[in-house]
Amino acid sequence: MKNLSKSTLVFFFSLLSFSSIAQSKNDTSALFKKLDEYIISATNAEKFNGSVLIAKKGEIILQKGYGWKNFSDHTLNSPNTISQIGSLTKSFTAMVILKLQEEGKLSVNDRLYKYLPEQKDADKITIQNMLDHTSGIDNYTDIIGPEDSAIFSHPVSKQRILDVFEKKHLAFKPGSKYEYCNSDYFLLGMIIEKLTGKSYEQAVRQLIFEPLKMNHSGFDFINLKDSSKAEFYVTIGSNKYIKAPKVDSTVTYAAGAIYSTTGDLYKWAKAIAENQILSDSSWKQAFTPHLAHYGDGWWIDTLYSNKYVMHSGGFPGFMSNFMYYPEMDVTIILPCNFGNYGGSLGDLTSGVSAILFDKPYSPYEKHTKIRADKTLLKQYAGVYRFNSDHQLIITFNGGKLFVEDSNPKDMLPKVELHAESETMFYISEAQLKFEFIKDASGNSQKIITYNTRGKDAEWVKEK
Repeated sequence: MKNLSKSTLVFFFSLLSFSSIAQSKNDTSALFKKLDEYIISATNAEKFNGSVLIAKKGEIILQKGYGWKNFSDHTLNSPNTISQIGSLTKSFTAMVILKLQEEGKLSVNDRLYKYLPEQKDADKITIQNMLDHTSGIDNYTDIIGPEDSAIFSHPVSKQRILDVFEKKHLAFKPGSKYEYCNSDYFLLGMIIEKLTGKSYEQAVRQLIFEPLKMNHSGFDFINLKDSSKAEFYVTIGSNKYIKAPKVDSTVTYAAGAIYSTTGDLYKWAKAIAENQILSDSSWKQAFTPHLAHYGDGWWIDTLYSNKYVMHSGGFPGFMSNFMYYPEMDVTIILPCNFGNYGGSLGDLTSGVSAILFDKPYSPYEKHTKIRADKTLLKQYAGVYRFNSDHQLIITFNGGKLFVEDSNPKDMLPKVELHAESETMFYISEAQLKFEFIKDASGNSQKIITYNTRGKDAEWVKEK
């Protein structure tokens, strides 16, 4: 939901690496050890707290819990921990829509007006526009958030959510632009209910959960009574933790209400691998990318020359990542019971992928933040160039240093740089480090960046 639904900072600098760590091939015990140590490093660095399942060619390599399921009760995460998965729900919603198309009950080319005429400009919007986030409809979670606890944390009617966006003008012509929108999937849930005569939850259970025996997945997380249920936190640390506000499933609905386990989500991955439930042609349609590499409920792209399909999710208190490499039959499932806006499991997923594909990687480090001299910070401000397409923009404001990339494709928005020495800085949103190099006169000359695989690139300061 909100910005956590999109994998920000997922593969920044992913093609520019020079470090190397050798990995034993065809040895699952060695692979388990490398993966386990890597995720432990992320947990110790307070970048992950949750459960993990990693599988390759039908064999589970790693299935384990890391960190605390409940800090106050001192209970640990396990492979059976039940967590909310947020916007990964969208892949389930999209599959139900495609199943209804197979049954002749709708077409993705149908106009929204046919089913929900009350939505403004519904005659201009197709179901396909909503599946791939090109509708132009206002995103309701940009307006309703944890600060609206009377709505956010309690059951609400669908009309209460619709009132937020139903009568607003479109932000752009449908189909002309990609803009991630939870309202799209909220409306798709309503279409499912209208055509099936069942609640959204019943439709998903009968079509997906029951056939796949996903017996530990559901919707109403707040009222779930199960000892495996995780608590959620916006902050975790060795000396403190802050619980997250609860979000009711009626608020997130078909855009983000599902909870699950790593074991259940692996059944979902196997259904994808074996083309279960949907026809081959429908799965192909789901995994056909449109604008911004988004298909029908999935992002589709490549990493290390291997095609993947993935979706992430999150809200204050949790994050999730689900990635499947169809040609390599590799599955990565990462539900995490802490998080906040701006957080992402993208770099963790990238590092796990590097290990699985025998590529360079480096473990996480736990940073020690220091208070840097403001005069020094001001000297670092400027534009640092890698090439004509990529520049790092360093700004000083309010006594703090910030970094952003000039190229939107790099997905590095403006974030704060934290000092761990006078020359080495890091960001808290991802495993990226920035080393400022000075010339003989003590002036800032360039930046060396480091990512999950070590040294990344050099960026020269413009005069």
